[in-house]
Amino acid sequence: MQWKVKGPALVALGASLSLALAGCAGGATGTTSSAPATSAGPVTMTFWHNSTTGDGKKYWEDTVAAYTKEHPNVTINIQAIQNEDMDGKLQTALNSGDDPTIFMARGGGKLADVVAADQVLDITDKISPEVKTALGDGIFSAFTVDGKIYGMPTSVLPGGIYYSKDLFAKAGITATPTTFEELNAAVDKLKAAGIAPIALGGKDAWPAAHWYYFMALRDCSKDVMDKAAAEKDFSDPCWLKAGEDLKAFADTEPFNKGYLTTSAQQGAGSSAGMIANHKAAMELMGAWDPGVIADLTPDKKALPDLGWFPFPAVSGGAGDPTAMMGGSDGFACRKNAPAECVDFLNFIASKANQEGYATAFKTLPANKDAKSVVTDPALQDVLASYDKAAYVMLWLDTMYGQNVGNALNGGVVNMLAGKGQPADIVAAVKSAAAKG
Repeated sequence: MQWKVKGPALVALGASLSLALAGCAGGATGTTSSAPATSAGPVTMTFWHNSTTGDGKKYWEDTVAAYTKEHPNVTINIQAIQNEDMDGKLQTALNSGDDPTIFMARGGGKLADVVAADQVLDITDKISPEVKTALGDGIFSAFTVDGKIYGMPTSVLPGGIYYSKDLFAKAGITATPTTFEELNAAVDKLKAAGIAPIALGGKDAWPAAHWYYFMALRDCSKDVMDKAAAEKDFSDPCWLKAGEDLKAFADTEPFNKGYLTTSAQQGAGSSAGMIANHKAAMELMGAWDPGVIADLTPDKKALPDLGWFPFPAVSGGAGDPTAMMGGSDGFACRKNAPAECVDFLNFIASKANQEGYATAFKTLPANKDAKSVVTDPALQDVLASYDKAAYVMLWLDTMYGQNVGNALNGGVVNMLAGKGQPADIVAAVKSAAAKG
Protein backbone atom coordinates (compact mmCIF):
# COMPACT_ATOMS: atom_id res chain seq x y z
CA MET A 1 0.00 0.00 0.00
CA GLN A 2 1.88 3.00 -1.24
CA TRP A 3 0.37 6.23 0.03
CA LYS A 4 0.83 9.69 -1.40
CA VAL A 5 -0.05 12.98 0.29
CA LYS A 6 -2.33 15.17 -1.87
CA GLY A 7 -3.44 17.96 0.42
CA PRO A 8 -3.78 19.01 4.05
CA ALA A 9 -6.07 16.17 5.06
CA LEU A 10 -5.90 14.17 1.89
CA VAL A 11 -4.26 10.91 0.89
CA ALA A 12 -4.46 8.87 -2.27
CA LEU A 13 -3.13 5.55 -3.37
CA GLY A 14 -0.24 5.80 -5.76
CA ALA A 15 0.71 2.24 -6.60
CA SER A 16 -1.24 -0.86 -7.54
CA LEU A 17 -3.02 -2.57 -4.68
CA SER A 18 -3.34 -5.98 -6.26
CA LEU A 19 -3.23 -8.55 -3.48
CA ALA A 20 -1.61 -11.94 -3.22
CA LEU A 21 -4.16 -14.61 -2.43
CA ALA A 22 -1.96 -16.53 -0.05
CA GLY A 23 -3.24 -16.55 3.53
CA CYS A 24 -1.20 -16.27 6.67
CA ALA A 25 -1.86 -17.24 10.26
CA GLY A 26 -1.86 -14.03 12.26
CA GLY A 27 0.27 -14.36 15.34
CA ALA A 28 1.49 -11.77 17.79
CA THR A 29 5.14 -12.28 17.02
CA GLY A 30 8.07 -10.23 15.82
CA THR A 31 10.92 -8.36 17.33
CA THR A 32 11.24 -4.68 17.94
CA SER A 33 13.20 -2.62 15.45
CA SER A 34 15.74 0.02 16.31
CA ALA A 35 14.17 2.52 18.66
CA PRO A 36 15.13 4.79 21.55
CA ALA A 37 17.08 3.13 24.34
CA THR A 38 14.76 1.44 26.79
CA SER A 39 15.00 1.18 30.57
CA ALA A 40 16.77 -1.51 32.52
CA GLY A 41 14.52 -1.06 35.53
CA PRO A 42 10.83 -1.88 35.88
CA VAL A 43 8.41 0.03 33.67
CA THR A 44 4.62 0.02 33.93
CA MET A 45 2.39 1.36 31.15
CA THR A 46 -1.36 1.51 30.60
CA PHE A 47 -2.80 0.72 27.18
CA TRP A 48 -6.28 1.73 26.00
CA HIS A 49 -7.83 0.19 22.89
CA ASN A 50 -11.39 -0.25 21.60
CA SER A 51 -11.61 -4.02 21.01
CA THR A 52 -13.91 -5.32 23.72
CA THR A 53 -14.74 -8.76 22.31
CA GLY A 54 -13.61 -11.56 20.01
CA ASP A 55 -10.45 -11.93 17.99
CA GLY A 56 -9.53 -8.25 18.25
CA LYS A 57 -9.49 -8.31 22.04
CA LYS A 58 -7.46 -11.52 22.02
CA TYR A 59 -5.04 -10.05 19.48
CA TRP A 60 -4.11 -7.21 21.79
CA GLU A 61 -3.79 -9.55 24.76
CA ASP A 62 -1.47 -11.83 22.77
CA THR A 63 0.54 -8.92 21.35
CA VAL A 64 1.10 -7.36 24.75
CA ALA A 65 2.10 -10.77 26.11
CA ALA A 66 4.61 -11.19 23.27
CA TYR A 67 6.13 -7.78 23.92
CA THR A 68 6.43 -8.21 27.67
CA LYS A 69 7.96 -11.66 27.16
CA GLU A 70 10.74 -9.98 25.18
CA HIS A 71 10.91 -7.19 27.79
CA PRO A 72 10.37 -8.84 31.20
CA ASN A 73 10.96 -5.53 32.97
CA VAL A 74 7.85 -4.06 31.31
CA THR A 75 4.27 -4.41 32.55
CA ILE A 76 1.44 -3.25 30.31
CA ASN A 77 -2.01 -2.96 31.86
CA ILE A 78 -4.70 -3.23 29.18
CA GLN A 79 -8.08 -1.50 29.28
CA ALA A 80 -10.56 -2.33 26.50
CA ILE A 81 -13.11 0.46 26.03
CA GLN A 82 -16.23 0.40 23.87
CA ASN A 83 -15.53 2.37 20.69
CA GLU A 84 -18.37 4.85 21.16
CA ASP A 85 -17.09 5.68 24.66
CA MET A 86 -13.42 6.06 23.74
CA ASP A 87 -13.22 9.71 22.70
CA GLY A 88 -15.09 11.02 25.73
CA LYS A 89 -13.24 8.88 28.27
CA LEU A 90 -9.90 9.67 26.71
CA GLN A 91 -10.54 13.40 26.75
CA THR A 92 -11.55 13.24 30.42
CA ALA A 93 -8.45 11.22 31.27
CA LEU A 94 -6.14 13.58 29.37
CA ASN A 95 -7.64 16.63 31.07
CA SER A 96 -7.40 15.07 34.52
CA GLY A 97 -3.80 13.97 34.12
CA ASP A 98 -4.82 10.35 34.69
CA ASP A 99 -4.25 9.52 31.03
CA PRO A 100 -3.10 6.15 29.66
CA THR A 101 0.48 5.73 28.45
CA ILE A 102 -0.65 4.34 25.08
CA PHE A 103 -3.97 5.37 23.57
CA MET A 104 -5.95 5.35 20.34
CA ALA A 105 -5.26 8.16 17.89
CA ARG A 106 -7.53 8.81 14.92
CA GLY A 107 -5.55 11.70 13.49
CA GLY A 108 -6.82 14.90 11.90
CA GLY A 109 -8.31 17.67 13.99
CA LYS A 110 -8.90 15.37 16.95
CA LEU A 111 -5.19 14.67 17.23
CA ALA A 112 -4.33 18.32 16.55
CA ASP A 113 -6.42 19.32 19.57
CA VAL A 114 -4.42 16.93 21.79
CA VAL A 115 -1.16 18.25 20.34
CA ALA A 116 -2.26 21.84 21.02
CA ALA A 117 -2.92 20.87 24.64
CA ASP A 118 0.62 19.42 24.86
CA GLN A 119 -0.73 16.01 25.88
CA VAL A 120 0.90 13.71 23.32
CA LEU A 121 4.47 12.68 22.49
CA ASP A 122 6.25 13.72 19.30
CA ILE A 123 7.51 10.41 17.85
CA THR A 124 8.91 11.76 14.56
CA ASP A 125 12.51 10.77 15.25
CA LYS A 126 11.62 7.71 17.31
CA ILE A 127 9.94 5.64 14.59
CA SER A 128 12.32 2.94 13.44
CA PRO A 129 13.66 3.19 9.86
CA GLU A 130 12.25 -0.26 9.10
CA VAL A 131 8.76 0.79 10.13
CA LYS A 132 8.93 4.08 8.20
CA THR A 133 9.90 2.20 5.05
CA ALA A 134 7.25 -0.50 5.48
CA LEU A 135 4.41 1.96 6.10
CA GLY A 136 5.52 4.70 3.70
CA ASP A 137 5.47 8.43 4.30
CA GLY A 138 1.94 9.12 3.08
CA ILE A 139 0.04 7.11 5.66
CA PHE A 140 1.59 9.17 8.46
CA SER A 141 -0.06 12.32 7.07
CA ALA A 142 -3.21 11.88 9.18
CA PHE A 143 -1.00 11.74 12.31
CA THR A 144 1.17 14.69 11.37
CA VAL A 145 0.67 18.13 12.91
CA ASP A 146 2.95 21.04 11.92
CA GLY A 147 5.39 18.65 10.30
CA LYS A 148 5.73 16.34 13.31
CA ILE A 149 4.34 12.81 13.73
CA TYR A 150 2.32 12.01 16.85
CA GLY A 151 0.80 8.59 16.11
CA MET A 152 1.58 5.15 14.69
CA PRO A 153 -0.95 3.96 12.06
CA THR A 154 -2.24 0.41 12.41
CA SER A 155 -4.92 0.18 9.71
CA VAL A 156 -6.26 1.73 6.52
CA LEU A 157 -10.01 2.39 6.79
CA PRO A 158 -11.74 3.61 3.62
CA GLY A 159 -15.52 3.69 3.65
CA GLY A 160 -18.26 2.43 1.37
CA ILE A 161 -21.38 0.28 1.35
CA TYR A 162 -21.21 -3.33 2.51
CA TYR A 163 -24.03 -5.56 1.29
CA SER A 164 -25.40 -9.10 1.31
CA LYS A 165 -25.04 -10.71 -2.10
CA ASP A 166 -27.69 -13.28 -1.14
CA LEU A 167 -30.26 -10.62 -0.22
CA PHE A 168 -29.51 -8.65 -3.38
CA ALA A 169 -30.10 -11.81 -5.42
CA LYS A 170 -33.32 -12.53 -3.54
CA ALA A 171 -34.58 -9.05 -4.40
CA GLY A 172 -33.61 -9.42 -8.05
CA ILE A 173 -30.77 -6.87 -7.94
CA THR A 174 -28.21 -7.93 -10.53
CA ALA A 175 -25.64 -5.13 -10.26
CA THR A 176 -24.40 -2.89 -7.47
CA PRO A 177 -25.63 0.74 -7.65
CA THR A 178 -23.29 3.34 -9.12
CA THR A 179 -25.69 6.32 -8.86
CA PHE A 180 -28.31 7.37 -6.35
CA GLU A 181 -31.00 6.69 -8.90
CA GLU A 182 -29.79 3.09 -9.01
CA LEU A 183 -29.54 2.96 -5.21
CA ASN A 184 -33.14 4.16 -4.91
CA ALA A 185 -34.21 1.45 -7.37
CA ALA A 186 -32.37 -1.17 -5.30
CA VAL A 187 -34.07 0.09 -2.13
CA ASP A 188 -37.46 -0.28 -3.81
CA LYS A 189 -36.70 -3.85 -4.88
CA LEU A 190 -35.55 -4.82 -1.40
CA LYS A 191 -38.67 -3.36 0.16
CA ALA A 192 -40.83 -5.26 -2.33
CA ALA A 193 -39.03 -8.46 -1.29
CA GLY A 194 -39.72 -7.74 2.40
CA ILE A 195 -36.08 -6.97 3.18
CA ALA A 196 -34.88 -3.96 5.21
CA PRO A 197 -32.73 -2.13 2.64
CA ILE A 198 -30.15 -0.33 4.79
CA ALA A 199 -29.08 -0.94 8.39
CA LEU A 200 -28.17 2.23 10.28
CA GLY A 201 -26.99 2.54 13.88
CA GLY A 202 -28.32 6.03 14.46
CA LYS A 203 -28.17 5.72 18.25
CA ASP A 204 -24.40 6.21 18.08
CA ALA A 205 -24.73 9.35 15.90
CA TRP A 206 -21.56 8.95 13.83
CA PRO A 207 -22.95 6.17 11.59
CA ALA A 208 -25.88 8.42 10.66
CA ALA A 209 -23.52 11.34 10.11
CA HIS A 210 -21.46 9.19 7.74
CA TRP A 211 -24.31 9.52 5.26
CA TYR A 212 -23.89 13.29 5.37
CA TYR A 213 -20.09 13.00 5.09
CA PHE A 214 -20.38 11.01 1.90
CA MET A 215 -23.07 13.28 0.48
CA ALA A 216 -20.69 16.19 1.08
CA LEU A 217 -17.87 14.23 -0.57
CA ARG A 218 -20.03 13.91 -3.68
CA ASP A 219 -21.58 17.42 -3.55
CA CYS A 220 -18.48 19.46 -2.65
CA SER A 221 -15.40 19.87 -4.79
CA LYS A 222 -11.93 18.93 -3.61
CA ASP A 223 -11.01 22.62 -3.33
CA VAL A 224 -14.02 23.33 -1.12
CA MET A 225 -13.25 20.41 1.18
CA ASP A 226 -9.58 21.40 1.37
CA LYS A 227 -10.61 24.94 2.32
CA ALA A 228 -12.94 23.63 5.01
CA ALA A 229 -10.10 21.52 6.43
CA ALA A 230 -7.71 24.46 6.50
CA GLU A 231 -10.02 27.33 7.45
CA LYS A 232 -13.18 25.69 8.87
CA ASP A 233 -15.06 27.53 6.11
CA PHE A 234 -18.50 26.02 5.47
CA SER A 235 -19.98 28.86 3.43
CA ASP A 236 -20.14 27.01 0.11
CA PRO A 237 -23.72 26.03 -0.88
CA CYS A 238 -22.61 22.41 -1.33
CA TRP A 239 -22.71 21.87 2.46
CA LEU A 240 -26.41 22.72 2.44
CA LYS A 241 -27.00 20.63 -0.68
CA ALA A 242 -25.44 17.62 1.08
CA GLY A 243 -28.02 17.95 3.87
CA GLU A 244 -30.86 18.42 1.41
CA ASP A 245 -29.80 15.37 -0.60
CA LEU A 246 -29.60 13.28 2.57
CA LYS A 247 -33.00 14.43 3.76
CA ALA A 248 -34.55 13.62 0.37
CA PHE A 249 -33.05 10.14 0.53
CA ALA A 250 -34.04 9.58 4.17
CA ASP A 251 -37.61 10.62 3.36
CA THR A 252 -37.90 7.54 1.10
CA GLU A 253 -37.47 5.44 4.30
CA PRO A 254 -34.49 3.34 3.20
CA PHE A 255 -33.27 2.57 6.73
CA ASN A 256 -34.31 -0.15 9.17
CA LYS A 257 -37.27 0.52 11.44
CA GLY A 258 -36.14 2.16 14.66
CA TYR A 259 -32.75 3.10 13.24
CA LEU A 260 -32.47 6.14 15.52
CA THR A 261 -32.39 3.83 18.55
CA THR A 262 -30.27 1.13 16.92
CA SER A 263 -26.62 0.83 17.97
CA ALA A 264 -23.91 0.38 15.38
CA GLN A 265 -21.78 -2.51 16.61
CA GLN A 266 -23.11 -3.92 19.86
CA GLY A 267 -24.95 -7.21 19.56
CA ALA A 268 -27.12 -8.98 16.99
CA GLY A 269 -29.64 -6.14 17.00
CA SER A 270 -27.05 -3.54 15.97
CA SER A 271 -26.71 -2.36 12.38
CA ALA A 272 -23.66 -4.58 11.89
CA GLY A 273 -25.57 -7.43 13.55
CA MET A 274 -28.44 -6.97 11.10
CA ILE A 275 -26.01 -7.48 8.21
CA ALA A 276 -24.40 -10.44 9.99
CA ASN A 277 -27.77 -12.15 10.43
CA HIS A 278 -29.32 -11.19 7.06
CA LYS A 279 -31.87 -8.85 8.65
CA ALA A 280 -30.87 -5.98 6.34
CA ALA A 281 -29.13 -5.79 2.99
CA MET A 282 -26.68 -2.85 3.24
CA GLU A 283 -24.64 -0.76 5.65
CA LEU A 284 -22.45 2.30 5.04
CA MET A 285 -19.30 1.79 7.06
CA GLY A 286 -15.49 1.76 7.08
CA ALA A 287 -13.10 -1.11 6.43
CA TRP A 288 -13.38 -2.36 10.01
CA ASP A 289 -16.91 -3.59 9.23
CA PRO A 290 -16.10 -7.11 7.96
CA GLY A 291 -14.45 -7.91 11.28
CA VAL A 292 -17.32 -6.47 13.33
CA ILE A 293 -19.86 -8.34 11.19
CA ALA A 294 -17.94 -11.62 11.50
CA ASP A 295 -17.98 -11.34 15.28
CA LEU A 296 -21.79 -11.05 15.17
CA THR A 297 -22.61 -13.96 12.83
CA PRO A 298 -24.07 -17.08 14.47
CA ASP A 299 -20.84 -19.03 13.92
CA LYS A 300 -18.51 -16.07 14.61
CA LYS A 301 -17.04 -16.45 11.12
CA ALA A 302 -16.77 -14.10 8.16
CA LEU A 303 -20.05 -13.58 6.31
CA PRO A 304 -19.56 -15.60 3.12
CA ASP A 305 -21.82 -13.46 0.92
CA LEU A 306 -20.51 -10.06 2.07
CA GLY A 307 -19.77 -7.66 -0.77
CA TRP A 308 -18.84 -4.00 -1.07
CA PHE A 309 -19.35 -1.11 -3.47
CA PRO A 310 -18.36 2.60 -3.44
CA PHE A 311 -20.76 5.30 -2.32
CA PRO A 312 -22.86 6.13 -5.40
CA ALA A 313 -22.58 9.29 -7.48
CA VAL A 314 -24.92 12.16 -6.58
CA SER A 315 -26.72 14.09 -9.31
CA GLY A 316 -25.31 17.60 -9.70
CA GLY A 317 -22.45 17.02 -7.30
CA ALA A 318 -19.16 18.88 -7.73
CA GLY A 319 -17.04 16.17 -6.13
CA ASP A 320 -15.16 13.57 -8.16
CA PRO A 321 -17.36 10.44 -8.32
CA THR A 322 -14.31 8.24 -7.64
CA ALA A 323 -13.33 10.13 -4.47
CA MET A 324 -13.43 8.15 -1.25
CA MET A 325 -13.53 8.90 2.45
CA GLY A 326 -11.67 7.12 5.18
CA GLY A 327 -8.81 7.35 7.58
CA SER A 328 -6.38 5.31 9.60
CA ASP A 329 -6.64 4.09 13.15
CA GLY A 330 -3.47 4.23 15.17
CA PHE A 331 -1.94 4.70 18.59
CA ALA A 332 -0.06 7.47 20.35
CA CYS A 333 1.99 7.93 23.52
CA ARG A 334 1.17 10.46 26.19
CA LYS A 335 3.59 13.32 26.77
CA ASN A 336 6.64 12.24 28.78
CA ALA A 337 5.90 8.52 28.21
CA PRO A 338 8.85 6.16 28.77
CA ALA A 339 10.90 5.04 25.77
CA GLU A 340 9.16 1.67 25.96
CA CYS A 341 5.97 3.31 24.70
CA VAL A 342 7.41 4.14 21.26
CA ASP A 343 9.26 0.84 21.28
CA PHE A 344 5.87 -0.87 21.64
CA LEU A 345 4.46 1.20 18.77
CA ASN A 346 7.33 0.07 16.55
CA PHE A 347 6.67 -3.50 17.69
CA ILE A 348 2.99 -3.47 16.69
CA ALA A 349 3.86 -1.95 13.30
CA SER A 350 6.17 -4.84 12.33
CA LYS A 351 5.18 -7.09 9.42
CA ALA A 352 4.37 -10.10 11.59
CA ASN A 353 2.23 -8.15 14.03
CA GLN A 354 0.49 -6.27 11.23
CA GLU A 355 -0.35 -9.59 9.59
CA GLY A 356 -1.83 -10.70 12.89
CA TYR A 357 -3.73 -7.43 13.20
CA ALA A 358 -5.22 -7.66 9.71
CA THR A 359 -6.22 -11.28 10.29
CA ALA A 360 -7.74 -10.72 13.73
CA PHE A 361 -9.67 -7.59 12.78
CA LYS A 362 -10.41 -8.67 9.18
CA THR A 363 -9.29 -5.28 7.97
CA LEU A 364 -6.55 -3.55 5.96
CA PRO A 365 -3.10 -3.26 7.59
CA ALA A 366 -1.07 -0.05 7.53
CA ASN A 367 2.12 -1.99 6.81
CA LYS A 368 2.18 -2.64 3.06
CA ASP A 369 4.39 -5.70 3.57
CA ALA A 370 1.50 -7.36 5.44
CA LYS A 371 -1.10 -6.93 2.68
CA SER A 372 -0.89 -10.53 1.42
CA VAL A 373 -3.03 -11.73 4.34
CA VAL A 374 -6.01 -9.68 3.05
CA THR A 375 -8.05 -12.28 1.19
CA ASP A 376 -11.59 -11.16 2.04
CA PRO A 377 -13.35 -10.43 -1.30
CA ALA A 378 -15.13 -7.34 0.05
CA LEU A 379 -11.86 -5.83 1.28
CA GLN A 380 -10.20 -6.65 -2.03
CA ASP A 381 -12.99 -4.69 -3.74
CA VAL A 382 -12.30 -1.79 -1.36
CA LEU A 383 -8.65 -1.79 -2.36
CA ALA A 384 -9.47 -1.97 -6.07
CA SER A 385 -11.60 1.17 -5.77
CA TYR A 386 -8.99 2.84 -3.59
CA ASP A 387 -6.43 2.26 -6.29
CA LYS A 388 -8.57 4.30 -8.70
CA ALA A 389 -9.70 7.02 -6.29
CA ALA A 390 -8.96 10.58 -7.37
CA TYR A 391 -8.49 11.53 -3.70
CA VAL A 392 -9.43 10.33 -0.24
CA MET A 393 -10.69 12.64 2.52
CA LEU A 394 -10.46 11.95 6.23
CA TRP A 395 -13.69 11.26 8.10
CA LEU A 396 -15.13 14.71 8.64
CA ASP A 397 -15.51 14.46 12.41
CA THR A 398 -11.87 13.37 12.60
CA MET A 399 -10.69 16.10 10.24
CA TYR A 400 -12.49 18.95 11.93
CA GLY A 401 -11.84 17.98 15.54
CA GLN A 402 -14.08 16.91 18.36
CA ASN A 403 -16.13 20.10 18.86
CA VAL A 404 -17.03 20.57 15.19
CA GLY A 405 -17.39 16.82 14.74
CA ASN A 406 -19.85 16.54 17.60
CA ALA A 407 -21.89 19.47 16.25
CA LEU A 408 -21.93 17.89 12.80
CA ASN A 409 -22.95 14.46 14.06
CA GLY A 410 -25.63 15.90 16.35
CA GLY A 411 -27.03 18.11 13.60
CA VAL A 412 -27.44 15.17 11.24
CA VAL A 413 -29.20 13.04 13.84
CA ASN A 414 -31.53 15.91 14.75
CA MET A 415 -32.50 16.33 11.11
CA LEU A 416 -33.15 12.62 10.66
CA ALA A 417 -35.24 12.66 13.84
CA GLY A 418 -37.38 15.50 12.48
CA LYS A 419 -35.95 18.02 14.96
CA GLY A 420 -34.03 20.09 12.44
CA GLN A 421 -33.51 20.98 8.81
CA PRO A 422 -30.48 20.73 6.49
CA ALA A 423 -29.68 24.38 7.15
CA ASP A 424 -29.44 23.61 10.88
CA ILE A 425 -26.57 21.19 10.26
CA VAL A 426 -24.55 23.90 8.54
CA ALA A 427 -25.45 26.44 11.22
CA ALA A 428 -24.35 24.09 14.02
CA VAL A 429 -21.05 23.38 12.30
CA LYS A 430 -20.37 27.08 11.65
CA SER A 431 -21.14 27.91 15.28
CA ALA A 432 -18.82 25.19 16.61
CA ALA A 433 -16.05 26.21 14.20
CA ALA A 434 -16.32 29.85 15.31
CA LYS A 435 -15.74 28.79 18.91
CA GLY A 436 -12.50 27.08 17.92
